[in-house]
Amino acid sequence: MSAFTDGEVAYLTGQQLGRLATVGSDGRPTVRPVGVIYDAEADAIVIGGVAGSNMAGSKKFRDARRHPDVSFVIDDLAATDPWTPRGIEIRGRAETFTEDGEQVGERLGAPFPFEPAWILIRPRRILSWGIDGDSFETTARDVT
Repeated sequence: MSAFTDGEVAYLTGQQLGRLATVGSDGRPTVRPVGVIYDAEADAIVIGGVAGSNMAGSKKFRDARRHPDVSFVIDDLAATDPWTPRGIEIRGRAETFTEDGEQVGERLGAPFPFEPAWILIRPRRILSWGIDGDSFETTARDVT
């Protein structure tokens, strides 16, 4: 059974860009836009760096490795008249890998070739709005 609702999975698979929040070595938060792919097999979010981008040397990768508690947000507007925001926030644990990113990207059908290094985010808490209900009503649940 997935940690995500069917509506959330449909939303996640329909989006390609989100924002990853990490904590730096100085204890300060950082937010970075990243490409995102939902991995149904792992029931998790995958973040891969485009080949040649030195993902393993990036601040987001170093931060996630040092402080694996992260937050990830995808949101957009379903419509502007009426104003209809929707989105999902995934608070979870990041797992960092320095190998096999190319194969993971291929397996998931990534729109760009991955670097060897990649990040997997396993959800612990999921908040969503405008996906399975009203745009101005947040649903929240813990994931075991």
